[in-house]
Amino acid sequence: MKKSLSFLIMLVLVLSTVLSGCAGGTSNETSANLSSDTQTEPVYGGELVYGMTQDLVSLDPHQSTDAGTRSVVFNLYEGLVKPAPTGDLIPAVAEEFSISDDAKVYTFTLRNGITFHDGSLVTVQDIVYSIKRYAEIQGESSAFSIALSSVEATDDKTVVVTLKEPDSEFLSQMTLAIIPEANADPEGNPIGTGPFRYVSYDVGDKLVVEKYDGYWKEGAPYLDKVTFRFLPDVTTAVTLLKAGSIDVLNYMTAAQVSELTKAQADAFRIVEGNMHLVHAMFLNNAYGPLSDVRVRQAICYAVNRDEINQFLFDGKSTIIGTHMIPDLKTWYNEETASVYSYDPDKAKELLREAGYENGFDLVITVPSAYDQHIDTAQIIADQLSKVGINATLEKIEWNSWLQDVYRGRNYQATVIGFDGKLNPSDWLAKYGTGADKNIANYSNAEYDELLAKALAAVKTEEKADLYHQMEMNLAENAASVYIEDPADFVAMNANFDGYVFYPTAAYDVSTIYQVKK
Repeated sequence: MKKSLSFLIMLVLVLSTVLSGCAGGTSNETSANLSSDTQTEPVYGGELVYGMTQDLVSLDPHQSTDAGTRSVVFNLYEGLVKPAPTGDLIPAVAEEFSISDDAKVYTFTLRNGITFHDGSLVTVQDIVYSIKRYAEIQGESSAFSIALSSVEATDDKTVVVTLKEPDSEFLSQMTLAIIPEANADPEGNPIGTGPFRYVSYDVGDKLVVEKYDGYWKEGAPYLDKVTFRFLPDVTTAVTLLKAGSIDVLNYMTAAQVSELTKAQADAFRIVEGNMHLVHAMFLNNAYGPLSDVRVRQAICYAVNRDEINQFLFDGKSTIIGTHMIPDLKTWYNEETASVYSYDPDKAKELLREAGYENGFDLVITVPSAYDQHIDTAQIIADQLSKVGINATLEKIEWNSWLQDVYRGRNYQATVIGFDGKLNPSDWLAKYGTGADKNIANYSNAEYDELLAKALAAVKTEEKADLYHQMEMNLAENAASVYIEDPADFVAMNANFDGYVFYPTAAYDVSTIYQVKK
């Protein structure tokens, strides 16, 4: 028997979570004259300039890997389903969907009359093509390709995806972008079904998109045009924000917000939320001293997470202890946050036991475009010096970080924030021995066994228990130094409003509008 759509939406509510506080789909507005209860009225039309401190990796949505790129192309492309600000998965290119009782067969019904940005109708053949292309690009050894058994169109409205094994988390994979089979150059000529269509892209400078009048969702978007400007660093971005050359800038620190609002209180709207990232100092477990669990544990005891939170985010971040964000409540093991406390004496004791009573040298590699990561790394370096570890910073450009650190794993330690999809395996499977995205080079037999059981489990309670055990395994074995889900301060020109946070990578400019005067 098939589950109904209403039942599945309830299931997704359980599997993802309803976010609370100022995270995810809710936000608080603050400044001297713009309070959280400020009501604004939207006006259609206008242009927005969105400031970013990184360029895009690829406009081909099936090639996009980093959060910054995926946050931007969120506006160009949609999957059969898409994330909502609440964390739910809602119909997009598909009008409805169902999942078989054994969680092996996913059936999607194409939305009536939905079109691509070139005006052509989306067909079930385009859907089959997109899923197969994505699987091919991910590679035969990817979790997606391994899980997939077949994709077929059973009529001109229906696509059936069949899995080799039950997977109750697979729905989140169907956020992959649907693109036209006829488009031979998705990288150079991006065509999707999103609220904005591609206009132009100047590498290292800007991406320009404009409102797609044929968008299926009535009333969206508000703006006529959006330019994403790629800036060399946060200092430049803040300067341009003050000057009115850009209208939106996120990932600001508490100090930058304070400086901005003191100087021009009436000019900006500050929206507070969470980045929904695992902000951490990731450790290369295959590197010399870090291959000893006692050394990694010592580093965890030597790092004062509360000091980092207070200094950078005015204490508004959420302290974590594992690779999972708290707002995925069903899956998050809150006990991991208290596995380590700030204890330099304990750190020194563990270093002595491991044979490093005189400490050792450690290079912390950070992407130069992100002040939060640089500042965090500097604080950690100062803290580590108190237990005898000589940590130095190596700042490199973003593309070099992606190539050398993320893909090449040629590093000792690095400070970065990782996002994830709404399914827990996307956050945790990367720590499996030999996994492609195992940046920490973590290898633990117990963890691998728990992961296999979790992926095979269908019942939510059983899966949650297994994932909780995996998260505790990462914490107790100090796979990395997990710090926080950082607070996200977004500054907007006061002429605009409507910024919405998502528990996944998304700069959704379709919700932003000009404010009626």
